[in-house]
Amino acid sequence: MARTKSTEILAEMVANVLTVDCEVGDTIAAGDTVVLLESMKMEIPVLAEHPGTVTAIKVAIGDVVQEGDPLIALDLA
Repeated sequence: MARTKSTEILAEMVANVLTVDCEVGDTIAAGDTVVLLESMKMEIPVLAEHPGTVTAIKVAIGDVVQEGDPLIALDLA
């Protein structure tokens, strides 16, 4: 039985969560926007680095995240 590799998409800075652009079960491609953050009046899209399936969303709209906080859990394709 093959093990599925998984990863988390992390916040790269302190920011507010403006939107969550995926749902658990979604298949995403590398480069897809998964979360939109706001910091210092700038919108920062968080992009998936790898294709995969979303297994958990660890933030909600309005949350304040710190650098390194997990945003999305992903099973790699």
